[in-house]
Amino acid sequence: MWLQKLSVINFKNYSEAELSFSDTINAFTGNNGAGKTNLLDAIHYLSLCKSYFNPIDSQQIRQGEDLFMIQGTFSKNDSNEVIYCGLKRNQKKKFKRNKKEYQRLADHIGLFPLVMISPNDISLIIEGSEERRKFIDNVISQTDSLYLDELINYNRNLMNRNALLRQMAVSGNFDAVLLEIYDDQLILSGNKIFEKRKAFMEIFTEIFNKHYQYLSEDAEQVELVYDSPLLQADFSTILKRNFERDRIIERTSSGIHKDELNFSIHGMTMKKFGSQGQQKSFLIALKLAQYTFLLQQKGFEPLLLLDDIFDKLDDARTTKLMKMVSDKDFGQIFITDTSRNRIENIFLKLDVPITIFDIEKGYITN
Repeated sequence: MWLQKLSVINFKNYSEAELSFSDTINAFTGNNGAGKTNLLDAIHYLSLCKSYFNPIDSQQIRQGEDLFMIQGTFSKNDSNEVIYCGLKRNQKKKFKRNKKEYQRLADHIGLFPLVMISPNDISLIIEGSEERRKFIDNVISQTDSLYLDELINYNRNLMNRNALLRQMAVSGNFDAVLLEIYDDQLILSGNKIFEKRKAFMEIFTEIFNKHYQYLSEDAEQVELVYDSPLLQADFSTILKRNFERDRIIERTSSGIHKDELNFSIHGMTMKKFGSQGQQKSFLIALKLAQYTFLLQQKGFEPLLLLDDIFDKLDDARTTKLMKMVSDKDFGQIFITDTSRNRIENIFLKLDVPITIFDIEKGYITN
């Protein structure tokens, strides 16, 4: 699978642009703020129906305009597929595949898998557990549409149970029947999600370790550990045991919505004890493991987007990374960098052809 063409209208800082790509390595070069990352985000939209950086779709519309449009032509299974995303202010986002509009965006997820590595990924280390759960969910959802449905069910049931707890606190009335219904629904979805997360992590952790060892040349000992309340007790027991606390705080205090992914280096937390270079290597290994997992599950190469990848990586790790992604196990790649010369020199040494687009204030040449 690869992206042949990309067209954008009034998307972020672009009034209009149209690009044709090679099926190997494509680079966007230019100064900071020129719009390089915006092109990666447009590609992300086509794959996952949303921005990688900003969840508010209307804020992607170019200033002073009323709509944005993104369209891409993918080559997949010896045929072309056209994906369209459009949004007018104060209207619902439209998403189409070969001119047929989706009724549910969830039905698109996983058809054109994608992995993006960005400086924003540092949130996986420094922010709360929700960011790390989103990472797990993003990977699994691109390979299992039923998982995404269960997530939607779980979050709806969790919202209903929390609303009931708040209502009980206000009214003073205890609705045992309705609570049992919500508990049963929460347990049903929660158990399915937990089993899939646990099975995923058993495979994923091994892949991650191999990638980190390669990048660091076995110089550091890191660990990736999945933790969930459901590893300690069954969900029904957890809800019953925490009910009085839930009544007091008016929300569900434990469940798979509290799952955690713990990162460590030499037995200590990566957040506190990892250097910037170690943290970046950890994140890159995490995303490369995501890529390998998707490749194994889907049977074809996902798109790989590398945003400002050379920042905070030493030359040795940069060269190893570029050598790795230039290998036959990787398909189409998009890279951003401020230096055209650096990109050209790296791939010249690797004897790998590359297509380069120069970006300046929303204008593109190559």
